[in-house]
Amino acid sequence: MRVPLQRVAHIRAGDKGNTSNISVIAYDLALFPVLEEQLTVAAVLARYGERVAGPATRYVVSPLGAMNFVLQGALGGGVSRTLSQDNFGKALGSALLDIELEVDDALVPLLRGPA
Repeated sequence: MRVPLQRVAHIRAGDKGNTSNISVIAYDLALFPVLEEQLTVAAVLARYGERVAGPATRYVVSPLGAMNFVLQGALGGGVSRTLSQDNFGKALGSALLDIELEVDDALVPLLRGPA
């Protein structure tokens, strides 16, 4: 079953300078392997297209069912320098929540939100 990321995990995001920091936390540890397999750096960069000008790094914290993406060059020069409207880390984090993931039928009861 294909579902948006927001049904599998929640996010916390922020920014510093020209770097966006997005943490993705599975609602249940049993859902984390779905994130680990499908929410790759390539998938995240594909979601943002050319918006991220620098390298991206994914840090995995398996015991917490979480991962953190550090996206350099993602904020148009930095929050105080960009001419882009609403280009902050929180906006980028929210935009990530609609990435679709494939979830096994056995994990569907662990999903959150409306079907």
